[in-house]
Amino acid sequence: MSGPTASQSGAEPNQAGRATVDLPSQRDRQRLDNQLCFAVYAAAHAFGRAYRTLLGRYELTYPQYLVLMVLWEEDGLSVKEIGNRLFLDSGTLTPLLKRLEASGRVRRARDRADERQVSIFLTPAGAKLRDVLACLPDEAGDRTGLDMQGRKDLLNDLVTLRLGLQAGLIPE
Repeated sequence: MSGPTASQSGAEPNQAGRATVDLPSQRDRQRLDNQLCFAVYAAAHAFGRAYRTLLGRYELTYPQYLVLMVLWEEDGLSVKEIGNRLFLDSGTLTPLLKRLEASGRVRRARDRADERQVSIFLTPAGAKLRDVLACLPDEAGDRTGLDMQGRKDLLNDLVTLRLGLQAGLIPE
């Protein structure tokens, strides 16, 4: 299922081929196509579909891949630490980790000093996937239609957006 074309969403390509959107008038302010949050949401879903295709041959979901990336950076993190890095609560993360464990990519171990704490470790199969999947970020990035500098700029903008939103939120 594809989304609206640039002209359907009010975006028109400029000379560089990038979509530009006119600022909405007061009357159009609540149109779905004029919502930044919806554009980010829809882009996230499009990335999910792209990664589903790329990861399917490895029998991995995108959230599982994110867990592996966190562990490739630092193995042996607690469930809480992984959740903090991925902005996931333990209720979402625990079943995902159990599936990764069942597939032989990670193992869970209770902390001897505090049995309530569970640490997650890569297995050799999980560690090996790092090299196997090394090309995935570039493959997914190529599907965006952005060059490398465009991707870096967008990443910086999205991090700034997330930090700004987090700073403005009332703490839970």
